[in-house]
Amino acid sequence: MADTTKTDRSPWAVFLIFLRLGLTSFGGPIAHLGYFRTEFVTRRQWLSERSYADLVALCQFLPGPASSQLGIALGLSRSGYAGALAAWAGFTLPSAIALILFALGIASYGDAMPSGVLHGLKVVAVAVVAQAVWGMARNLCPDVPRITIMAATSCFVLQLPSAWGQVGVIVIAAIIGLLLFKPEQGATHEPLPIVIRPRVALFWLMLFFALLMGLPLLAAVFPGQLLSMVDAFYRAGSLVFGGGHVVLPLLQAEVVPSGWVSNESFLAGYGAAQAVPGPLFTFAAFLGASMNNAPSGWLGGFICLLAIFVPSFLLIVGALPFWERLRRDTRTQAALSGINAAVVGLLLAALYQPVWTSAIHAPQDFGLALVALVALMFWKLPPWLVVVGSGVAGWLSSAVL
Repeated sequence: MADTTKTDRSPWAVFLIFLRLGLTSFGGPIAHLGYFRTEFVTRRQWLSERSYADLVALCQFLPGPASSQLGIALGLSRSGYAGALAAWAGFTLPSAIALILFALGIASYGDAMPSGVLHGLKVVAVAVVAQAVWGMARNLCPDVPRITIMAATSCFVLQLPSAWGQVGVIVIAAIIGLLLFKPEQGATHEPLPIVIRPRVALFWLMLFFALLMGLPLLAAVFPGQLLSMVDAFYRAGSLVFGGGHVVLPLLQAEVVPSGWVSNESFLAGYGAAQAVPGPLFTFAAFLGASMNNAPSGWLGGFICLLAIFVPSFLLIVGALPFWERLRRDTRTQAALSGINAAVVGLLLAALYQPVWTSAIHAPQDFGLALVALVALMFWKLPPWLVVVGSGVAGWLSSAVL
């Protein structure tokens, strides 16, 4: 498709376009895909509808945050590697900065903040995760075998709550998918508007796997919180299938048992992350800023933010040249069917532990979570408004009772 504009090819122009989206894109990853389609297919005509659908399929196939990866791919198509970085920065920095400021506010003025406000943020996280579980289960678990995979995954990770246990169950689900499911051969699609040489792509993929395997070894050989943080957040960004909410159990298993972040701060930050625009993976910036030991604050926030997003860059530029062949392969599609069902099971387990068990202690907590869920799913209120309302309701409840 021919471009209708020539002025938005510079990295700076790409940054400004994505900065506006980063300041206004509320509603989670599915909503972000809608915003991107309106902006880049309908309005700016950067690519065709079919090419956009192919890019979305690639980003949903890869582990990591689909909307952020799509933004990286769009920036790459427009202005090369500098455009990819500019698109990521514009879309990500507004929410990351807001969450770091929130973390610093809790650290400095947590005692002055009414306890009910933080508890209200923890309760609204129940509604947000429940909505994600419901929506993903309807799309990704449409039959008995996939519902069974979902339930078995949830039971397994509740019994073995570790990051590697979650990775293992995803691998098992992929094998089950290969054995059980027989997807139909897909149709031919237009070539994607991004050209990367296969040798260059292989280098980025090799770097991705080298970091994934090498960082745990470095953290073991050179013990210290900095390397351990980079390893934990890089691994979370590398192994999360299914969108931002699914990072919750992986990050909770890394930062809470280790004592880096308290469970109360973890859930309060997760609730606050629903009130800001942009990708949910910027929750990593909140966690980095909230670390009980150095590095923390602004430095810790940006270290964890970069560590969780680096895999997205490496996977996008590494996978693009091979995507056309992969997406036509029925074995890949079958394995992905099993993985997607397991992802829903991971999120269902996270809904119980730590979200439900840490937030729902009394009938009024359940009532507030139920109202927040109805507001999100049926009243269609903006997530930020539901989060703010839950914080106020939590404060009022603590003041009255």
